[in-house]
Amino acid sequence: MGSDPIALPLLEWLAAEGEANVRITHIYTQPDRPVGRGQRVVANAIKQWALARGLPVRQPEKLTAVSAVELAADGADVALVMAYGHILIPAFIDTPRLGTLNLHTSILPRYRGASPIQSAVARGDRETGVSLMRIVPELDAGPVADVERVAIAPHDTAMAVEAKLAQATVAVVARNLGRLRDGTLEFVEQDPAEATFCRRLTKDDGGLDLTAPAAVLAARINGLFPWPSCRIELAGEVVKLGLAEATEGTISAAPGTVLEADERLVIATGQGGLNLLRLQRPGGRMLPAADFLRGFSVPVGTTVASAPMPDLVRT
Repeated sequence: MGSDPIALPLLEWLAAEGEANVRITHIYTQPDRPVGRGQRVVANAIKQWALARGLPVRQPEKLTAVSAVELAADGADVALVMAYGHILIPAFIDTPRLGTLNLHTSILPRYRGASPIQSAVARGDRETGVSLMRIVPELDAGPVADVERVAIAPHDTAMAVEAKLAQATVAVVARNLGRLRDGTLEFVEQDPAEATFCRRLTKDDGGLDLTAPAAVLAARINGLFPWPSCRIELAGEVVKLGLAEATEGTISAAPGTVLEADERLVIATGQGGLNLLRLQRPGGRMLPAADFLRGFSVPVGTTVASAPMPDLVRT
């Protein structure tokens, strides 16, 4: 059960297991939606993968009691959920003989909710993971059987970490599917006192408060790429930011002041310099800073305005 390409490596692995260990009874995914400027209705990557392999697909607008009856008729032993995008009703959750398990892209109970990958990177974490958990009615609160941990490198964006986590789902399922089958897989309850929650992101999250430390801003830029992406205004144009790092050294200029604009684009912040490594003009391509600056003049001393920077996570 999934609607995002992050689930494809796991699906490939499940299909490769073949008749010896796994048989996929159905693929559940979101209904076809209009996409792009032309709003053309297309099948998502999960449906396209399933159809290419002759696997049956179900796309309910929402799960109902009828959905639970259909699942029971399949005789599925377990339902695996990964970025599905629908709320599962208790009747559906309880139908598979071995349960309904979710692959959540954080080290639970940290970052329950809609944007765990972006939140981990944007907050400067150096590690995240995929938690294999039982689904319960409360959001991402079910007991956890295992976690596959993944390192977050200093220049990793959310997109890069997502690719790592997609592969990590294979490792955690491969390690535990046999134990689930023979009844030896143990689940441990989460500590609710340690829980944090991340919300669904919006375009308004792309603002930068340049009075914040450069390390905080760089992590935010990297964590919100490719969407919703952080943005600044330069020479009257809204420029999208794709990668950044904090520079060392004491900065005396006011936050928002452009300090360098030749091979590098460095902006003063509340603490340190913010080195913008990749930038994109409206209608253009994402470019390394040196290439961007060859076609876009930014005078040293220019002041870049700050914008509200809403919190992504709550406790």
